[in-house]
Amino acid sequence: MKRNKPNILLITSDQQHWNTIGAFNEELLTPNLDRLVHEGTTFDRAYCPNPTCTPTRASIVTGMYPSQHGAWTLGTKLLEDRETVGEMLSSSANYRTALIGKAHFHPIGSTEQYSSLEGREKLHDFDFWKSFTGPYYGFERAEMLRNHTNEWLVGQHYALWMEEKGCTNWRDYFTPPIGTMDAKEQFHWPIPEQYHYNTWIAERTNDLLEQYQQADDAFFLWASFPDPHPPYLVPEPWASMYDPEKLTIPGLTPGEHDSNPPHFGMTQELEPDFSDYKETGFGIHGYHSHVKMTEAEHKKAVAVYYGMISFMDKYIGSILDKLDALGLKEDTIVIFTTDHGHFFGHHGLQAKGGFHYEDLIKVPFIVRYPGEVPAGKVSDSMQSLVDLAPTFLSYAGVPVPPTMTGVNQLHVWKDPQTKARDHVICEFHHEPNTIHQKTYVNSRYKITVYYNQTYGELFDLEEDPGEVRNLWHDEKYKELKLKLLMKYIWAELGKEPMPMPRVSHA
Repeated sequence: MKRNKPNILLITSDQQHWNTIGAFNEELLTPNLDRLVHEGTTFDRAYCPNPTCTPTRASIVTGMYPSQHGAWTLGTKLLEDRETVGEMLSSSANYRTALIGKAHFHPIGSTEQYSSLEGREKLHDFDFWKSFTGPYYGFERAEMLRNHTNEWLVGQHYALWMEEKGCTNWRDYFTPPIGTMDAKEQFHWPIPEQYHYNTWIAERTNDLLEQYQQADDAFFLWASFPDPHPPYLVPEPWASMYDPEKLTIPGLTPGEHDSNPPHFGMTQELEPDFSDYKETGFGIHGYHSHVKMTEAEHKKAVAVYYGMISFMDKYIGSILDKLDALGLKEDTIVIFTTDHGHFFGHHGLQAKGGFHYEDLIKVPFIVRYPGEVPAGKVSDSMQSLVDLAPTFLSYAGVPVPPTMTGVNQLHVWKDPQTKARDHVICEFHHEPNTIHQKTYVNSRYKITVYYNQTYGELFDLEEDPGEVRNLWHDEKYKELKLKLLMKYIWAELGKEPMPMPRVSHA
C-alpha cells in the first residue's frame, strides 16, 4: 500500500548537457540513468530558469525565478528570509529534509552585510563544520562541499569525511592554497575512488535513507553531485573510458555568429576586449576567448566529461539500489536533473555564459514514481526547474503559496500527454546593466531580448534545431518577431508573484 505522502528523492548533477544519457546517446554508458529512463518518464523539453548555479539552485528550493527570489547571479546569495520548499514540507507535512553535496546558495565571497556560510573564510574552518549540519534553507540536515574536482574550495563536511575515512593526505589531491596538487594537471585526477565525493554523497545519502526507513519517516532528500562541472578531471578507469577519436565532437558552424549579438563573435577571438561589459569588476562567465584549447585537448575534454558522467552514474546506481533494498522504491518519487547545461564545443563555446542555446538552458529531466508516473515514456510537455517546488508541495498535500511562480506539474507527471505550460522563461542577469537578458521559448520558437539593446536572437527550433541561423534581423520574420515579443511580455506579466489574493472591493 502506497504512502499518502510520497517520499521525494531529488538527484542532481552540475552543468550536464541534456544529451548525455546513454539511453538517448549511444556514445555514453549510463546504465543507472538508463534505468530511470526505462522506469519513468523523460521530459525532453525541460529548462533551467538561469544557466548558472546559484540562481537556479535558489529557484529549485523557492519555486521563484531569480529575478524574484533575489539571488540573481553568481556571487550573490539567497537571502535567509526566503521561504523554501523544505521548510514547508517539514512544518506542514512532517517531512524529514536533507541536502547532501553541493548547495551553492551562498557565494565564495563574504561581506559584513552579506555573510557567506559557503565563503572562503568559512570553508576551511573545520571546527565549525564538525558541529554544524544545519538547518540550512529548509534542510534539517545539510552536509556540504563547495569544490569541483581538485579546486582549492574543498572543505566543509566532505574534507572531514575524507579524514574520517583515513585519507590523511587528502590535500595532495587539491590545488593550493589548501592543497598541493599542480593546478596545471589535466584530465586524470589521482584521488582514489573511495575518497571521491561521489562515494561520499552516495554513502551519506544511503545512510539517511536507512534512518528514514527505520523511523518510517516521509522525506525530501536532495543528493547533489558536483560533476560533470569542469575542471575536466576524473580518476581512472573513468579518465580513459572513452576514446576521444571515436566521439562526436561539437564545433562551430562557419558564419553562425555573423548575425548574433557582438559578444558571441568576440568569443572566437584570441584576445577579445570585454571591458565595456564589466561593471562590478568581478569576472564574467563566458565573456572571454573560447578558442585557446587545442583540437587534441578539446577531444580529450569531451572524453573526460563523458567519463565524469559515467562515474557519477555508478553512484547514482548505488542510491537507487539502496532504495530497492529498503523497500522504498514504490513510495518514492525520484527526479533526476541538473542545474543547467554545458557547452563542450557547441557553437564554438565552452562551459557557460550569456548564450541561451538549447545546449545551455535545456536540461535532462527524468521522473520515476512506480504506478503513478508512466514508465518508459518520453514527453515534450515543457518543464522548468522553477516548477519543482510547487510540484513537490502538491504531491505532499501542502497548499502552494501564492508567492511561488513555478507551475504545479503533478498532473503532467501523472499523464505526460497533458501540458501545464506552453512556454518557459530563462533569465541571465550577470552584471547590473550591461549583461541582462531574458529568453522566451515555446514549442517551436525561441526569442532573446537584451536590456537597453536593439539586437537579439530569434530561432526556429523546428526548422533550425542546431540554432545556427539567427532570424532577429531578417525582414521576412519581422511580423513573427513582433508576435513573439508580445508573447514574451505577456509571459513576464504572467509570472509576477501575488503574495495574497484580493479579499475585498477596496
